[in-house]
Amino acid sequence: MYDLYDLGEFNQKGSISTKYGTKDEYLNAIRILHEFHIKIYADIVLNHRLGADELEQVMAMQDDPNNRNNTIAPATLISAWTKYTFPGRGDTYSSFKWDWTHFHGVDWNEETKQKSVYKFYGKHWDKQVDSENGNFDYLMGSDVDLNNVDVVNELITWGKWYLDFTGIDGFRLDAVKHIRADFYKDWLDELKIYARKQLFSVGEYWSNNVNILNDYLLETQNAMNLFDVPLHYRFFEASNSNGSYDMRNLLNGTLLQSNPTKAVTFVDNHDTQPRSIIRVLDSRLV
Repeated sequence: MYDLYDLGEFNQKGSISTKYGTKDEYLNAIRILHEFHIKIYADIVLNHRLGADELEQVMAMQDDPNNRNNTIAPATLISAWTKYTFPGRGDTYSSFKWDWTHFHGVDWNEETKQKSVYKFYGKHWDKQVDSENGNFDYLMGSDVDLNNVDVVNELITWGKWYLDFTGIDGFRLDAVKHIRADFYKDWLDELKIYARKQLFSVGEYWSNNVNILNDYLLETQNAMNLFDVPLHYRFFEASNSNGSYDMRNLLNGTLLQSNPTKAVTFVDNHDTQPRSIIRVLDSRLV
C-alpha cells in the first residue's frame, strides 16, 4: 500500500524486505509453485495508500463519517500525508510520484492531530461504490482518485509491469466495494489484452447481501468473480448453532446458489479468523 513497485528490493521505511521477504525470495516462491503447476493470484490493494513520505497543505472539508454525503465542516487548510516520492527507489521502474491531486481525501489532519473524513476541496466521492455510510468510497489512508486520468494510466502501467516482472496468473482484488465498478472492468480488460490470457480474478466485496454482489457483477460486466461472503456467514451461523442449524438452508441467499459460476467460496480469511489482527499500518506490501 506504500509502493506497488517495491517487492522487497529497495531500502524503504526501515528495511529492504517486506513482511513477505525479499524480491528474490518472492519471485523464487512464484517460480517453484509454477513448477508444481500451482496458479498464483496476487493480492493487490489499489484503493488507498499509506505511509506517505511528506506532508502537503490541502484545502479540505469534513464529511460525516456515518454519512459521507453530508458535509459537517466547511473547507479549511489541513496538513495531509499525501506526498509519495519513494526516495529509496527513485525512478526505478516508474518516475510517477503521488501528491494530493491523486487522492480524494484522507482521515487525518497532522496539524491539529484530528481524525475525521476529510474530502479535498473540488473533489467528490465516486458514485459506483457501496452505499454503506451514505457512500463508502473512503476506507482508510489516502483515498486514490480513480477519476484522475494520470492515476488510471499509472495503475495500468504498473499492472503490465507486475505481470511481466512476476509472471502471476491473476489477482485477488482487495476492497472492491470502495472502488468505482467501471474502473476494474476497464483495468482488467486492458491487462487481459496485454497478457493474452484470461487472468482469473476474484474481488473481495464484503457484503452479506447477495443482491448487492450480483448487482456489482452486472456493473463490472462479470469482469471478475466474487468471494461468496453470504456463504461465509451461513457457515458461521451453522458452526455457532450448537447442532441446531438446518443444513437445508445453507445455500439460501448465497452467491453459490444464485450465480455459481462467479462464486469463490471460503470458510474464513485473515479478517475473520479468531484472534486475527488487521495490520492496516503495514506500509510496504499487503
